[in-house]
Amino acid sequence: MSERYELFLTCPKGLEGLLSEEATALGLEETREHTSAIRGVATMETAYRLCLWSRLANRVLLVLKRFPMKDAEDLYHGVLDIDWQDHLEADGSLAVEFSGNGSGIDNTHFGALKVKDAIVDKLRTPDGLRPSVDKLNPDLRVHLRLDRGEAILSLDLSGHSLHQRGYRLQQGAAPLKENLAAAILIRAGWPRIAAEGGALADPMCGVGTFLVEAAMMAADIAPNLKRERWGFSAWLGHVPALWTKLHDDALARAQAGLAKPPLWIRGYEADPRLIQPGRNNIERAGLSDWIKVYQGEVATFEPRPDQNQKGLVICNPPYGERLGDEASLLYLYQNLGERLRQACLNWEAAVFTGAPDLGKRMGIRSHKQYAFWNGALPCKLLLIKVLPDQFVTGERRTAEQRQIEREQVEPEDTSALEAPGKYEKYNKNGNPIKPAPVVVEQPRLSEGGQMFANRLQKNLKLLGKWVRREGIDCYRVYDADMPEYSLAIDLYHDWVHVQEYAAPKSIDPEKASARLFDALAAIPQALNIDKSRVVIKRRERQSGTKQYERQSAQGQFREVSEGGVKLLVNLTDYLDTGLFLDHRPMRMRIQREAAGKRFLNLYAYTATASVHAAKGGARSTTSVDLSKTYLDWARRNLSLNGFSDKNRLEQGDVMAWLEACREEYDLIFIDPPTFSNSKRMEGIFDVQRDQVQLLDLAMARLAPGGVLYFSNNFRKFVLDENLGERYAVEEITAQTVDPDFARNSKIHRAWKIMAR
Repeated sequence: MSERYELFLTCPKGLEGLLSEEATALGLEETREHTSAIRGVATMETAYRLCLWSRLANRVLLVLKRFPMKDAEDLYHGVLDIDWQDHLEADGSLAVEFSGNGSGIDNTHFGALKVKDAIVDKLRTPDGLRPSVDKLNPDLRVHLRLDRGEAILSLDLSGHSLHQRGYRLQQGAAPLKENLAAAILIRAGWPRIAAEGGALADPMCGVGTFLVEAAMMAADIAPNLKRERWGFSAWLGHVPALWTKLHDDALARAQAGLAKPPLWIRGYEADPRLIQPGRNNIERAGLSDWIKVYQGEVATFEPRPDQNQKGLVICNPPYGERLGDEASLLYLYQNLGERLRQACLNWEAAVFTGAPDLGKRMGIRSHKQYAFWNGALPCKLLLIKVLPDQFVTGERRTAEQRQIEREQVEPEDTSALEAPGKYEKYNKNGNPIKPAPVVVEQPRLSEGGQMFANRLQKNLKLLGKWVRREGIDCYRVYDADMPEYSLAIDLYHDWVHVQEYAAPKSIDPEKASARLFDALAAIPQALNIDKSRVVIKRRERQSGTKQYERQSAQGQFREVSEGGVKLLVNLTDYLDTGLFLDHRPMRMRIQREAAGKRFLNLYAYTATASVHAAKGGARSTTSVDLSKTYLDWARRNLSLNGFSDKNRLEQGDVMAWLEACREEYDLIFIDPPTFSNSKRMEGIFDVQRDQVQLLDLAMARLAPGGVLYFSNNFRKFVLDENLGERYAVEEITAQTVDPDFARNSKIHRAWKIMAR
């Protein structure tokens, strides 16, 4: 009878049950589950088979000895008692891994050192020959696990972790380990689907891990068939003939599997940088005939046009790591759900997600969920049957569409409404009734989401007449109207810019997140804007210069119009967009009053007020700002409107610039930050503290009969009453707030100041 050994198989947390089933099928007996491991007994042949065929294990450990230990001395002597000459040559190399603590072992490094000392002392020859330590590729890898006073000493038969199949030399930013990918495929039912000849598609395939693991299963390829070096390769107990027999058998099975007609396995990836690495991985795995990868967004993937094709859609959407990712992730999940409903009817789907709440936003129910861990991150696998009775969506047609259809049909006959695509009914004039186009169902909004959508649509309707009359294509449509949805939403032509105000600490983060998702789901539907044109940022309620800090580096500028001028906005790279919408009335006032005047714009930002002044016929404009970035942007704004001459751009600290300036101006606009401590300026600017000095310096540059407009958005700002004694001061805040900011009376305050 063949000798039987105790084996420990380690695995990622959460895979114990699956690994137990797999190992039992491969010959492991008396299987028991532990945390991140299973144990059982098996022959050497089964141990080799587990190394070669386990898709889920990390390591296969062959137990040499169990012994009780009370202290480090017990550890040393327990290891020393092993006949190490049966396992390793005296001039061989070894590595020791140690896990656990207690029994006088304070840290794993000390424990590993004691184990190594015992092995070396046992094998040291009289002439001083002894094993060396090689942590990368040792002849023998020894593992000792300390568990509640018992030492379990094992040989690692695997060598490097079994999840390292060897085909994936290139990986993406958030790679899924191969054995975790295999576990997800097994849970998703891929072995059954593949046996039935089904297809597989991954619409977010990255570098192709799901695709390769799925093809290896379908083609009956042992996951570690191509591994050349094992933990047992130089072990003196290794039985080469037994291993060769198993390896040859696996090779024959792989050749037979690859000779079969390949299944339809396709991957799609939006990031062009991952396409070639993915194809390289597939080629290294020897599966180029089975797997094809294409560049494309989620919405581009679709099954083969063959109507009878069925299969599995599987994906691991990105988790989102930066503020503002919420919108893109929500819409990614919505697009995925939309694509499943539209193109994959009767298929199965498996979505592995670190954000299960987003999984609920796909508009389709999962019939089963499994808990997994991706490293330290808890995740869920959502299993979905793509069938109409699983869809969680609104009506296919709007109420208006249904009303139009009813008016086309004879009052007593509405059956035409139930027969899309057929021309069997006729209207009163005898003409065939063409059914309304069927639109893809949108995910049904939650009750809160629907309330939010209703408010957006109400605001849009209220502002509509004013927007059309004024010719405005960028304006605020919502500003925390409903306290539980604390957002500012601005329309920039056909783009939406969303700023989320940070929720107070008293608000449950999960509730705040759910409300944000409700709002983001409602925005495209309510405003009739494509989901890809929604940008979200988080705005802390604080003073400072964070609005000027770079958030991203996409460099995408878009052209908008206002009062007959064209302006460039950037919706992604900074907290603000380059255009303060609330100052629109002030800019229009400057345009009306600028004819023939010398205009000075202090803290000019992107010089939008200077563009308006030039449009109004200003004799000259001068724009001063500390930021080279914003002055370059200002130059582009002026150039876009053909205003390059007589428009100066000055880089400098405004206070220092004013002190050095000796010129006069007829019209001055000042909109300073609340607070600034830029390294390029001396000292710190505080608008409340420094207002008098700033305005005195600016008024000294104002020509007789000139006008200075001063505004700022510091909510607690109080204008110094002494200024009214020296200058004619008139607060004009109410005249500088347009209807889109009427709800927020504190968005800014503004004054008109003239010499007495």
